[in-house]
Amino acid sequence: MAAEADRRRAPPAAGPDAPLPAEYWESVLKDARAGTTGAQMRQRRLSEIQRHVLRVSCRRCERTVEIQTADAVRLYGANALWKDVAQRLLDNTCRQRTGRHEEDGCWPAFETP
Repeated sequence: MAAEADRRRAPPAAGPDAPLPAEYWESVLKDARAGTTGAQMRQRRLSEIQRHVLRVSCRRCERTVEIQTADAVRLYGANALWKDVAQRLLDNTCRQRTGRHEEDGCWPAFETP
């Protein structure tokens, strides 16, 4: 009888469509992996990036370019955005030139370690 009484007092289990508790979302956001998304990383200035090596690849020709963060700061300045630097690094050695502006150049894919 005591077990049956405990089952009656227990709150019902949440269904698949029930909202998740606030504690769950707090723990998710406090997780270190939630710190920076790929889009946020592309928008950062070089001076804000803590990584030692920056890597970008081309979705078209599958070429990969790496540069040390210190070298990127020296060449492009600490206030340069990583997405702009990555595009310039790929474009400097791009082999996909067609003569049409829409098709020229490399298509960056930002890699995360």
